[in-house]
Amino acid sequence: MEDVLAVYERPYNADYPVVCMDEASRQLLGETRAEYRLPDGSLRQDYEYTRHGEQKIFLTTEPLMAWRDVRVSPHRTAVDWAKFITEVIIARYPKAQKIVLVCDNLNVHSKASFYEAYPPKKARRLAERLEIHYTPKHGSWLDIAEIELSAMQKQCLGSRRIETAENLSTELKAWAVRRNQEQTKVDWQFTTKDARTKLKRLYPKV
Repeated sequence: MEDVLAVYERPYNADYPVVCMDEASRQLLGETRAEYRLPDGSLRQDYEYTRHGEQKIFLTTEPLMAWRDVRVSPHRTAVDWAKFITEVIIARYPKAQKIVLVCDNLNVHSKASFYEAYPPKKARRLAERLEIHYTPKHGSWLDIAEIELSAMQKQCLGSRRIETAENLSTELKAWAVRRNQEQTKVDWQFTTKDARTKLKRLYPKV
């Protein structure tokens, strides 16, 4: 826990940008009957729906720069993760000495995933671009990307039914662009000092 909190306390450094990433799932649901309006003008939808599978949502954010990006994928394999990290995160910082990545400790969140997606020489080069810090077990709330996922759910998805992966991707990209343009930041204030006081019960007794 303190390892991640120490990362968040670092001052901004373009050579070592701090980036967080997290994932979520979203079912694709279609209507069995057209929506209709009640006499008072309110819109209603039938309780029945059709399932069209599930999509995985990959989200990344650089908290100190009020930037985030989001991509949709049918799977969440090691290859999917490696390509997301490569194409969205590493590609954004070509001049950085190291990209400091915060994520949870899911098994595919590993530099080894690059070797499943790319030839060894390229995989090694990509892996060396990252300095990875994992949130502890049951401590995924320490990942700022999880806060962005919550905002995405409330501001963009809600309880609406989205039928296709293409529509889901379009909606999420529009949300990310708008949030970036508004320069919306996450006001993270939980520090190592706070952890030692408020979460003292989690520390070993010495």
